Amino acid sequence: MTNNEEHHDHLETLVIAEGDSKQPQVYIDDTTLRDGEQTAGVVFANAEKIRIARLLDEVGVNQIEVGIPAMKGDEKQTIADIVELGLNASILAWNRAVKSDIQHSIDCGVDSVAISMSASEIHMEYKLQKSKQWVLDSVRSAVEFAKENELYVSVNAEDASRAEPDFLLDFANTAKDSGADRLRFCDTLGVLDPFSTYDYIKFLRDNVDIDIEMHTHNDFGMATANTLAGIKAGATYVNTTVNGLGERAGNAPLEEVIMALKHMGGLDLGFKTQMFRELSEYVAGASTRTIPIWKSIVGTNVFAHESGIHADGVMKNPATYEAFPPEEVGLERQLIIGKHSGSKSIVMKFHEYGIDLPEDQAQDVLVEVRKSAIALKRALFDKELMFIYKDYLALKERVDVNAGMETKI
Repeated sequence: MTNNEEHHDHLETLVIAEGDSKQPQVYIDDTTLRDGEQTAGVVFANAEKIRIARLLDEVGVNQIEVGIPAMKGDEKQTIADIVELGLNASILAWNRAVKSDIQHSIDCGVDSVAISMSASEIHMEYKLQKSKQWVLDSVRSAVEFAKENELYVSVNAEDASRAEPDFLLDFANTAKDSGADRLRFCDTLGVLDPFSTYDYIKFLRDNVDIDIEMHTHNDFGMATANTLAGIKAGATYVNTTVNGLGERAGNAPLEEVIMALKHMGGLDLGFKTQMFRELSEYVAGASTRTIPIWKSIVGTNVFAHESGIHADGVMKNPATYEAFPPEEVGLERQLIIGKHSGSKSIVMKFHEYGIDLPEDQAQDVLVEVRKSAIALKRALFDKELMFIYKDYLALKERVDVNAGMETKI
């Protein structure tokens, strides 16, 4: 069996949307270890790269873009070490359209390569300082060399979103005719919106018979939306990174794409989504980047409820204010007590402490909770809430004693 056949075996485990025989398969090629590590200031230790690869494989990623073998040294050795793990995922290495780069990838034993080349006029004129024909010739030469060595080949059209449409077609056709297995459409600067993304991918799918991969950046906050638009237009591969790591504003986050496909697109890829928080925490630690509490899908605030109306709704039926159960991504629901809480939240919170708080007492405690939350400019910790409760009981006891004394007098 060739490396290319083995690659396709790795990608045949996806679940198709139930009841939709026309829904194409979507494959996830995660680039946390390549584009994610290219985040300014981020460096993964060798052991961390291996651990991240294992986690990505376990969670269900179809292909892992592990790095750049041409960097040699530790980078090349670690890529070879990941190959030796025998993961289920296909292992892909990034290369320039240069045979020597591809040879370094071959040395590592990967089954797939990404061959990257600029496709836009501005890149060719100022970065490469080369002609369009040189670009096409370089792509052809590199792809043919990779295919001669039985590799699965993705050709990356860098800055495709700013390329001239006619040249982008020439670029794609050159890749296909040279034997490439797919074309990676790179919105390198994140300048597209979902509508223009759909049009670009539909244009390519209508004119070139080649699989298309979405590689989107988040400079305008549209990486996930553009990825979904590309899939809707016919793209079947997606580049993601854990936590949306990546150059500048980052890439499409793995956790967002998977959960959006599942709950908004009706396409369950069979990922172990309950591992998402664990995966996100590990990558956050390895990249020395914290996960914002408001981060979509894996942020702790996604299932935190303070507003009285929201908390009341969630207590009656979680689906009133939660798109999916927190356990689905490895999180837990939190009832936050603060300025915007209601008396029912107070009752429920004290129930967690084993205290059955009557409604009238909950109303009294709520008054003090709001005063404290405003003074502290935040929600309250459990201990602070208990202090308020104890102070309330002490005050209530004194009032009751004084009322009793007055009655006797």
